[in-house]
Amino acid sequence: MPITSNVRVAFYGCGNFAKKTRIPNLLQLDPVNIIAVCDSNMETAQEVAEQFDVPNIYHSENGGAYEMLNSHDFDVLYSIVPAYVRTDVEVTAAQKGIHIFSEKPQAINMQVANRIDKAIQHAGVISTVGFRERYRPIFQKAREFLMDKTIVHVRFVSYGGLPAKAENSPKTWWADMNKSGGRALDWGVHATDYSRFMTGLNVSKSQAFYCERSSYNTPLSCIFNYSFENGATMALNFISAGASPNDEPWFTVFYEGGYLAIFRYDRIEVNGELFYQAEEFNPWLAQDKTFIRAIQTSDVSILQSDYHDGLFSLAPVLAGWESSQRSGLCIDMATFMDIT
Repeated sequence: MPITSNVRVAFYGCGNFAKKTRIPNLLQLDPVNIIAVCDSNMETAQEVAEQFDVPNIYHSENGGAYEMLNSHDFDVLYSIVPAYVRTDVEVTAAQKGIHIFSEKPQAINMQVANRIDKAIQHAGVISTVGFRERYRPIFQKAREFLMDKTIVHVRFVSYGGLPAKAENSPKTWWADMNKSGGRALDWGVHATDYSRFMTGLNVSKSQAFYCERSSYNTPLSCIFNYSFENGATMALNFISAGASPNDEPWFTVFYEGGYLAIFRYDRIEVNGELFYQAEEFNPWLAQDKTFIRAIQTSDVSILQSDYHDGLFSLAPVLAGWESSQRSGLCIDMATFMDIT
């Protein structure tokens, strides 16, 4: 049923992204009331609660997330914790009829992601994942242009600085590949998702290789090779060498007869000619507004994707990560996603 009164929200995870982006966004929306926050760092949770006048505080490391779920009636759980932390808090929330916003990446293995997905589908709650760029006009314009094109190849390239040295301490969870998955899991799910969004195609096979050096905490580079369901290919590259070419396209989508290039959030060129010049836009706010509106109205059609759809962007990256540990084995996505 639609929610006609205030939408009551609880936050699981109070890090910088929750504190600087999601909570301020929601507090711009009149119907939203943030009633509780929970974090593994009690001091962080207390600071956030004080800053945003949130009445209830929980410490997730001593079972506080479950206590929060059991102690309050609320409508939405914003899960903003790192992927490696997720186990079954979202499952428990869905079983209680609580709608789920999951920051990406949703999990670091398909077993956890599938378990959350099944709980969401069984409960019939509204869900989405933080693939906010689907709301940005530059990607929507690209999608419109490519709608009647036959896709041949997609190329994505991202450059970064050199990773932290292995001897540096203290080592954060981000520098632990077993917890973070590196840049490929962080932004690779975005690159995969926006390629799916623009082309309308799902990945059917995934393979990856990582360039790892013992002197660095995370890889210096990685390349993911995808095959889409129509036979088109994709190369997804992350390079952390400390230097990058000037003004190189982020995404290049080749179709029969031409190509479309996206230069970060700035512009689209088609066959070398300017096609679209972007204006300033806040996709995080647009996504939050749309998600809350969907909950108020029970109209999920206004959402750009739900949790289940998001698995088709997460799984190719997780499969590639596994592929890299198995000498570049090509992994079939249908089989990989069926892991329970």
